[in-house]
Amino acid sequence: MIVDIEQFLRLREELPVVDVRSEGEFNAGHIKGARNIPLLNDRERVEVGTDYKKKGQLEAIKTGFRLVGPRLPEIIEAAENTGKELLVHCWRGGMRSGNFCQFLSMARIKTRQLEGGYRAYRHLALKSFEAPLNLIVITGYTGSGKSDVLRALGEKGEQIIDLEQLAHHKGSAFGGLMMPPQPTTEQFQNNLFETIRTLDFGKRIWIEDESLAIGKVFLPDVLWRRMTASPLVELVVEREVRIQRLVQEYGHANPEEFLKAMTRIIKKLGGQHFQAAREKLLQGDMTATIDILLNYYDKTYLHALNRKAAPRVAWRGDGGKAGVVAEELLTLWRNE
Repeated sequence: MIVDIEQFLRLREELPVVDVRSEGEFNAGHIKGARNIPLLNDRERVEVGTDYKKKGQLEAIKTGFRLVGPRLPEIIEAAENTGKELLVHCWRGGMRSGNFCQFLSMARIKTRQLEGGYRAYRHLALKSFEAPLNLIVITGYTGSGKSDVLRALGEKGEQIIDLEQLAHHKGSAFGGLMMPPQPTTEQFQNNLFETIRTLDFGKRIWIEDESLAIGKVFLPDVLWRRMTASPLVELVVEREVRIQRLVQEYGHANPEEFLKAMTRIIKKLGGQHFQAAREKLLQGDMTATIDILLNYYDKTYLHALNRKAAPRVAWRGDGGKAGVVAEELLTLWRNE
């Protein structure tokens, strides 16, 4: 049975999803919750593709069957261990998923094949970023606790998009320290789509101010442009408080990894400031290290804020405790 993407997304709440693309394709980006059972692995896929180019479609099909044949028991067993009825897809909803479903039907495993394959999912994901999201952007100097306020709003039942959590990165040159490996940009955007599709577009959505790139992953351009045109709430926090917050956040980082991250901003920080920060870091004085680094980050933030239209700042106030700030913001927006 063939199902369209909307049916597929509803059915996956009840049925397991099997992605039959090669492991390389899967690792580049996949549907949330999918299990990878490759019909052709990376090496085999190259071999079939080469035969297709040199010998034509029929020979490529024969090569595919020759390669898959010995692994069929293994493939069937993996499918049986996944479920009695499966949602199946490949890249375009074509030959690979169709053959996979035929093989499973002989083993009496029910399948539903995604029309258009993973490409249909990606098309829907990319379209979702064009949605008219009612965003409110939380901004502030480095160390202002923007993520804390965002998550406090989420705990109070507000709709949030936590980009740093999705990206496994906190945005700065040091944002990857003590974080899991980042996903690919494609996978990050897939995960972002999964968040967006749960939101009510008629209600406000809180999001943290970010650059187009968060570490090594990139925001969808259309979403980032919407963020740059949305109202801002700016957290104002004393420098000393920000320093202590950052010391708590990064004080347990490996000094060698922290120094390696510092080298990424040598030019922007300036050689003199870099050497001073390096010296303090090697002495174990994280407070002084952060203080020096904020010379660069504060300048960068102020420059970015000055480029933003003044009317965009809808609220500016004491960052304080995240829960208190969240409640103050909600009171303000309820009264509008």
